[in-house]
Amino acid sequence: MARPPPLGELPPGYTPPARSAAPQILAGSLQAPLWLRAYFQGLLFSLGCGIQRHCGKVLFLGLLAFGALALGLRVAIIETDLEQLWVEAGSRVSQELQYTKEKLGEEAAYTSQMLIQTPRQEGENVLTPEALGLHLQAAVTASKVQVSLYGKSWDLNKICYKSGVPLIENGMIERMIEKLFPCVILTPLDCFWEGAKLQGGSAYLPGRPDIQWTNLDPEQLLEELGPFASLEGFRELLDKAQVGQAYVGRPCLHPDDLHCPSSAPNHHSRQAPNVAQELSGGCHGFSHKFMHWQEELLLGGMARDPQGQLLRAEALQSTFLLMSPRQLYEHFRGDYQTHDIGWSEEQAGTVLQAWQRRFVQLAQEALPGNASQQIHAFSSTTLDDILHAFSEVSAARVVGGYLLMLAYACVTMLRWDCAQSQGAVGLAGVLLVALAVASGLGLCALLGIAFNAATTQVLPFLALGIGVDDIFLLAHAFTEAPPGTPLQERTGECLQRTGTSVALTSINNMVAFFMAALVPIPALRAFSLQAAVVVGCNFAAVMLVFPAVLSLDLHRRHCQRLDVLCCFSSPCSARVIQILPQELGDRTVPVGIAHLTATVQAFAHCEASSQHVVTILPPQAHLVPPPSDPLASELFSPGGSTRDLLGQEEGTRQKAACKSLPCARWNLAHFARSQFAPLLLQSHTKAMVLVLSGALLGLSLYGSTLVQDGLALTDVVPRGTKEHAFLSAQLRYFSLYEVALVTQGGFDYAHSQRALFDLHQRFSSLKAVLPPPATQAPRTWLHYYRNWLQGIQAAFDQDWASGRITHHSYRNGSEDGALAYKLLIQTGDAQEPLDFSQLTTRKLVDKDGLIPPELFYVGLTVWVSSDPLGLAASQANFYPPPPEWLHDKYDTTGENLRIPAAQPLEFAQFPFLLHGLQKTADFVETIEGARAACAEAGQAGVRAYPSGSPFLFWEQYLGLRRCFLLAVCILLVCTFLVCALLLLNPWAASLIGFLTSQGSRNLRAARALEHTLAPVTDGAVSTLLGLLMLAGSNFDFIVRYFFVVLTVLTLLGLLHGLVLLPVLLSILGPPPEVVQMYKESPEVLSPPAAQGGGLRWGVAPTLPQSFARVTTSMTVALRPPPLPGAYVHPASEEPTWSPAATPAASGSSNLSSRGPCPAT
Repeated sequence: MARPPPLGELPPGYTPPARSAAPQILAGSLQAPLWLRAYFQGLLFSLGCGIQRHCGKVLFLGLLAFGALALGLRVAIIETDLEQLWVEAGSRVSQELQYTKEKLGEEAAYTSQMLIQTPRQEGENVLTPEALGLHLQAAVTASKVQVSLYGKSWDLNKICYKSGVPLIENGMIERMIEKLFPCVILTPLDCFWEGAKLQGGSAYLPGRPDIQWTNLDPEQLLEELGPFASLEGFRELLDKAQVGQAYVGRPCLHPDDLHCPSSAPNHHSRQAPNVAQELSGGCHGFSHKFMHWQEELLLGGMARDPQGQLLRAEALQSTFLLMSPRQLYEHFRGDYQTHDIGWSEEQAGTVLQAWQRRFVQLAQEALPGNASQQIHAFSSTTLDDILHAFSEVSAARVVGGYLLMLAYACVTMLRWDCAQSQGAVGLAGVLLVALAVASGLGLCALLGIAFNAATTQVLPFLALGIGVDDIFLLAHAFTEAPPGTPLQERTGECLQRTGTSVALTSINNMVAFFMAALVPIPALRAFSLQAAVVVGCNFAAVMLVFPAVLSLDLHRRHCQRLDVLCCFSSPCSARVIQILPQELGDRTVPVGIAHLTATVQAFAHCEASSQHVVTILPPQAHLVPPPSDPLASELFSPGGSTRDLLGQEEGTRQKAACKSLPCARWNLAHFARSQFAPLLLQSHTKAMVLVLSGALLGLSLYGSTLVQDGLALTDVVPRGTKEHAFLSAQLRYFSLYEVALVTQGGFDYAHSQRALFDLHQRFSSLKAVLPPPATQAPRTWLHYYRNWLQGIQAAFDQDWASGRITHHSYRNGSEDGALAYKLLIQTGDAQEPLDFSQLTTRKLVDKDGLIPPELFYVGLTVWVSSDPLGLAASQANFYPPPPEWLHDKYDTTGENLRIPAAQPLEFAQFPFLLHGLQKTADFVETIEGARAACAEAGQAGVRAYPSGSPFLFWEQYLGLRRCFLLAVCILLVCTFLVCALLLLNPWAASLIGFLTSQGSRNLRAARALEHTLAPVTDGAVSTLLGLLMLAGSNFDFIVRYFFVVLTVLTLLGLLHGLVLLPVLLSILGPPPEVVQMYKESPEVLSPPAAQGGGLRWGVAPTLPQSFARVTTSMTVALRPPPLPGAYVHPASEEPTWSPAATPAASGSSNLSSRGPCPAT
């Protein structure tokens, strides 16, 4: 039964000859896999036919569904919190952070604003009065910043962090201290009197000028106020803190300053100080005991002489500490200044952010452009602003990238022949992929997957490049449909031949992205999940909606309309005539043939009535001499790939020729067949490819050993910005990190003091921990607490020895002696809390340096209330906080002897400074040492964990490589299983075209190259175009880790698929899955077994050996089992011999010749 003509354009009198289906047999044991794969392709065939029948409905419903999902972008959330982006939920670090927030409410007690000064000339010394004078200019400018919000003015003195403000019973003195108490500013200027200029507090006393730190001598002030108020306790507090004369007793950086106090050491000599000598060992705040700024906090790029004396430095740093939003809110809650504005923690945060932005702006503008020094300013708000900017979608780059892809798709798919042109298909395909990407991201937003910088900066372009690959593959396959395919089956035929490849690619990509979600970094996990969802949406769009677009374009081509401008008819629309099969007659092909090439000579003439081209093929065979290329002797040109339709009829002047330009006939398939494959599959070329590939593999394996973990903060900051310059200078000169060793609840602190001291000692021994100066005790609350107890014990012993304190009275003793008296009589028993007999039988600290357990929590209450500067310096952050208790030396009721004990501690911390951390390996080593110290303490019953930014952001690197290797291994296994299950043959994962071709390995590799070169190249170029927009990013993170890496991977994949894999298949490839059986006839002898990859036919002794190549073609087809809804064609009775296309036919297989025809 004859197959119906595809376009209904055959002559009315044409009757197809009777034919029988050429039988195919399956090779060996591959019958079941091939049949099952054919069944799967049958499903795709049915799907394509169904889409073609209802293409309009499918397109409308598809666009409607994807558009609805795209609306989910309205609820998308962009995550910029570093903790949420970097710390895995449920991990050890996450649990520790949660514990900290439960106890303290927020981890940071203050926020830091930093100024770094570096010379414009590399390596210049900054330890000069001139350089420090410029630093002073910038620091003073920054300290005078004011912002106006909510009708109030906010300056540094209102919002800065103040350490250990004491409680004074005298109201006037308390208010004065509150106004004067200095902000915590870590600056090299504190070594000089000029450091007082950064403190903005002031107070007023009658008969005196305004009291500021530039003219305040605390010792002199207390002497003047002594007759008017009892300040003995406050005087002792200042003496313990070693305040002395504060700033007025320090040398003046510029002794010629009119305000330089007379008490300055160099006031009278007027000599500039030796800056290096003054800064050697660090500087002090107003308290020498509790406010010591080490050199490493102030100076960078230091150089010393052989004796260790400081000689020079290349950078200066000043750090301003501000209150946290919670602290600022608590500080002004209920204050008269904020009672009318509805004060809240959000408003406090807004005030801090506004001040920080203004601080950075003015500090960077403080020095003139021609100054010898440059200032880099940074704040915590600046980092948040960077992350927000990094996470914003660049509309210009997105639009530019998609327009570039639209132009490429349209240009590459346009053809001279309007019936073959697919420019509109390319445009529609790119727009469809763009909609699929938007719908995928919208679906992610609806699923609650938060967006991040990688989502907004990378995924739109990466998904575009991946999605357009399949668009090109389907479009190429659609134009290569075998001749004679019915119109209603064109889409089904396209999906049948390419759907498996599209499914393989998409499923493997989704599996890869899902496996990447195993990496324990939330930002990368969210990106991987979003990429997997977007790839799934692309897959759905390409397999369901894009075939509808192809079907509509087929209708346009059938109606002979222009491409893109489909409302207009083609000026060169041609009538297509079915090329009838021709017989060889009694010609016999001689033995020894190694290659058959189909050459069909056609004549075209124009009908005067319709101006249409009519193609006529006379029944004849043409013999061509053998080519000289050895590889070409094996290659079967696919059907239609060498059909040069010559529009010429000799001797007929009334008929005009229609012939296309050579450049119009050239395509990638022609290039692969005639140039690339013959060159690649030569022996010396194969050897060169294998050697170069081996060398590249060895180089890659060696390079993998050089890969380092880590992500520098400078990579996520735009190049050329002031923030990038600051981070670069900080990384180079001030690689310091504040960390803490947190002790939890669940154990008895009073009985675990030795274990706590041992834990501190073990942690302090880590290589990265910055040791304190030899003259300074460790900065921990337990040391401060013990030292304070020893101090008041010494005062008590002196008062007891002198008789000022007795069993019944302590009023004549010192303040510290009276405190010791009250502590020594404590028993810790609620029934009998006091025992006066213990005054001489016990000590506040025993000979082993431990505090008696029964006294531990009672003494903690007294220390916290009596030593605020020491408590602030220790940064203990006790929880629950000890109760407030005020010492009253003159209490006569005895109530002041009853001291409430603090509750058992559930949170406390030891502060440390880490330095010298440059590489990720340094961080990992430090983290492992800290974790080992905590684990050892855990064996002694102490529950502790390290806290700080190194442990927050570098903890993941401990197991990152293990998780990465696990993900890669699972990915490889899943990819192999997907290929094996979907194709039912592990070899088929290599190259389907190679398996379904016939002949030698060289022949089949060349056929596969011809079939895949064009779509693979177009797909690679489209991916590179999508990635190209990433190259324009200002962020090194995007350029280095996405653009460069993905571009190299794309190019390597292209070389692997088009160069290395064909060479390997031509050498080690598996046998073909199908062979062709030819019907025996008197004209054509039955072929023997193939030898050497060629096909050998009968003998024709009358033909010369030089003409031993006959043009012909063969069709190797796999018909799937009939499925419900499939269009089934009955087999005909006789075999056909026609230049029909093989599955690997190129796009030039159309059997019509169209072109402009001049009027005759």
